[in-house]
Amino acid sequence: MCFQAASKNVTETDAWRTLTLDPGEEYKMTRKRRGLAIIFNQEHFYWRMGLPIRYGTNADRYNLEKRLKALNFEVKAYENLKQMEILDVLSEAAQSNHSDADCFMLIFLSHGEQDHIYAFDGKISIQDVTAMFKGDKCQSLAGKPKIIILQACRGDKHDNPVKPCDDVDNVIKSNEVVVDASAVHTLPAGADFVMCYSVAEGYYSHRETVNGSWYIQDFCELIDKYGDSLEFTELLTLVNRKVSMRSVYNCNDRNAIGKKQVPCFASMLTKKLYFRPKPAEK
Repeated sequence: MCFQAASKNVTETDAWRTLTLDPGEEYKMTRKRRGLAIIFNQEHFYWRMGLPIRYGTNADRYNLEKRLKALNFEVKAYENLKQMEILDVLSEAAQSNHSDADCFMLIFLSHGEQDHIYAFDGKISIQDVTAMFKGDKCQSLAGKPKIIILQACRGDKHDNPVKPCDDVDNVIKSNEVVVDASAVHTLPAGADFVMCYSVAEGYYSHRETVNGSWYIQDFCELIDKYGDSLEFTELLTLVNRKVSMRSVYNCNDRNAIGKKQVPCFASMLTKKLYFRPKPAEK
């Protein structure tokens, strides 16, 4: 019996090894709708939380809405929601029918801590959030790209420059660089997810009090230029490069002057992802 079982396993393994994979295979992006993009924009927090106001985050929300709508996303933005309100929005989205949508996008603009992101009055587990949209829970998104973007700090360290760099053009006194509080750690999500982080684990994420966060500024600029032509993970790599070229110029924390930031992403995508233009409706 053992010999037969072993033979069967060898046969199955050999069949798996002979599968032909097309390295150029792309996600199907020709459905009726591009998909839903949800933005949770947290500027203010309950005073007992002890979290600072996130000045500049409204610029991030505005830029994201504009760029994502240009890519045919249906954008829903929410401001300063409480913990249960966010969970209700996510639950409704997870239970919705996405059969005619290409993909799904979820964006948090907030403070973070460990494996949580902050709502107005409490924190929410990122792992619990991603679990709601896995294929076994949200079947109409099975096999489709699910993009999670987290603009939040992931630690308490500044990234030092390794070579001379030009300063960023911040407006003195009116546009100061600040950091988003605490840490968000990289989490496994599941097939067809891509987790996009504003900064590598353990480091501060920088936000300008007028123009918005470095990461979202550069993400939106590059989405505008290449969003409908460049493969998405290649675009994220370009965002990493652009953000890494910045330096802190104007900040109340003098120890932050000259410091750097490098975003990162964890891709569980199984095909190439393009947001090519959809045909105009007749």
